[in-house]
Amino acid sequence: MQRKAVYPGSFDPFTNGHLDIVRRSLQVVDRVVVAILKNTSKQSMFSPEQRKEVIEEVFANEPRVEVKVFSGLLVEFCRQNEVSIIIRGLRAVSDFDYEHAIFLMNRSLKPGLETMFLMSDTEHSFISSSIIREVASLGGEIEKHVPQIVARKLRDRFQNQDK
Repeated sequence: MQRKAVYPGSFDPFTNGHLDIVRRSLQVVDRVVVAILKNTSKQSMFSPEQRKEVIEEVFANEPRVEVKVFSGLLVEFCRQNEVSIIIRGLRAVSDFDYEHAIFLMNRSLKPGLETMFLMSDTEHSFISSSIIREVASLGGEIEKHVPQIVARKLRDRFQNQDK
């Protein structure tokens, strides 16, 4: 039986920290579903469909990764997709309290659902999507913190805003 995990998030935009978590997850599980949360109450830079397209391009040569968009409860997504493991990245110890509470709630909603926490690699521990958006909006260098396709999309977005 294949071990299938879900790595949920907004991924707006997808960073090298996210990429690292997916790659390392594949050392432990057979398949990873990158699940993009469609959050209508949050102002996003890229639509969920645009994020899906970009992440699919990042993993074009990795058949063990699939990308899906979802809304609603993560535990329902897990039920529908026969996923029994949630992957969560932790950048710092301060992330743990919040993530632990979510783990407990998910476990109460779907007994047997496991959560696997992976600490960010040191080189990615300070990177967040919001920091990347901010730096990109101000013309700063983001290329070493995001996949090339993401850097290109961000540059295009901000260059077109200036016109």
